[in-house]
Amino acid sequence: VQLQASGGGLVQAGGSLRLSCNVSGRTISNYKMAWFRQAPGKEREFLANILWRVRSTYYANSVAGRFTISRDNAKNIVYLQMSSLKPEDTAVYYCAAGVAGSRDWTYWGQGTQVTVSS
Repeated sequence: VQLQASGGGLVQAGGSLRLSCNVSGRTISNYKMAWFRQAPGKEREFLANILWRVRSTYYANSVAGRFTISRDNAKNIVYLQMSSLKPEDTAVYYCAAGVAGSRDWTYWGQGTQVTVSS
């Protein structure tokens, strides 16, 4: 499985961005997908996940109500819609994939930088 994240950039506080994660390489109907982020000097943080087969989602408290994860099965893309962005959302954002039901995130994208200015 190959993951390609895109859509990052520079945005002002209060603005919005939509990240995309293009998935290729194999059938992923039995996979879970997630977004993580890592800010400088901090550990990687889980943000949200979604099951590929059903629209079951879960969010970290830090982004619940502001971020929305979704997927387009036909295009094999997972999105992260981010709104009401804050300077503390500045980080490199990664998409990840793993087998549904497992605790592992086996595949990772290369990351896309999101910078929120105050």
